[in-house]
Amino acid sequence: MKIVLASNNRGKLAELRAMLAPLGFELITQGELGIPEAPEPYHTFVENALAKARHASAHSGLPALADDAGLCVDAFGGLPGVQTAFYATRFGYEKGDDNNVRALLEQMRDVDNRRAALVSTLVAVRSEQDPEPLIAVGRVVGEIARAPVGSHGFGFDPVMLIPEFGQTFAQLPVEVKNANSHRGRAARAMLALMRERWL
Repeated sequence: MKIVLASNNRGKLAELRAMLAPLGFELITQGELGIPEAPEPYHTFVENALAKARHASAHSGLPALADDAGLCVDAFGGLPGVQTAFYATRFGYEKGDDNNVRALLEQMRDVDNRRAALVSTLVAVRSEQDPEPLIAVGRVVGEIARAPVGSHGFGFDPVMLIPEFGQTFAQLPVEVKNANSHRGRAARAMLALMRERWL
């Protein structure tokens, strides 16, 4: 079965393709089908993911899977949250992973409470009007490192220190990261939901 990923993020695509492979789903990006990105006007991950999934399904006529994910920093009241991808732009930098990390470290320079969570919310719909979307949430709590470490992953992986490993996500081998990441946890929950309700 073909499923449209309501994202053009190559990192997300690679992670989710690997995680959904056991079900035999062919995951294609909305960009491959010429589908524009959906607006994300909401303040919660689940609302934005649902809007993106419905948008991709409406434009493709196929089932769709959307992810809205972000970093929630305790010292910032849970922000940047749904604005994670644009975090750097609030501080005069261009949008991008490296700039997001730079801006975060600058803002946290004198902050002692470094606790943060990476959150991924996956939503899958069979059609634009699906009355029963599948919703799976994955959450990983860690601490923001004082400097980027590691070369794997993307986003905030180089500064997300995971206490049980004593390393950042960017230091972990890909298979270990995928098994323990917020997206990995959400994807496993989504796999179970898809097996139960779609197959």
